[in-house]
Amino acid sequence: MSNETDIREVLNRYAIACDKRDWNLFEDVFIPDVAFSYGGSSSVNGRDKLTKMIRNSLGGCGPTQHLLGNFSIAVNGDSATCHCYVRAFHVGQGSMQGQIYEALGEYHDHLVKHAGVWKISERKFLFITELGSRSVLRPAGT
Repeated sequence: MSNETDIREVLNRYAIACDKRDWNLFEDVFIPDVAFSYGGSSSVNGRDKLTKMIRNSLGGCGPTQHLLGNFSIAVNGDSATCHCYVRAFHVGQGSMQGQIYEALGEYHDHLVKHAGVWKISERKFLFITELGSRSVLRPAGT
């Protein structure tokens, strides 16, 4: 496979991990000391902290679907950048049943070849717009 295909697969693995709640899959997506900025409203350093943040947002949420497209990838040796569109759809459950939250934006990623495998070292999510209620995003058991 080409570097570009491998990089798209890394981003797709992220979406699958979120939608299937497969938190261990993040080990195949992010380097251990990844830097993550979510729309400028919060930032996290480290894969474990990032996993905890995402788990707290999606753990009590109903079904989700993260769709990625319009990839723009530039590779320079063992370093790369990737910008892509994201449409993240979230359905509420429990007391939030019938509610939705949808975020439209862009991922701006920096990737490195880590032990011969592409992984995200830095991710910035830039919001375009939001629909519905962020209250749909919550930890399990709430």
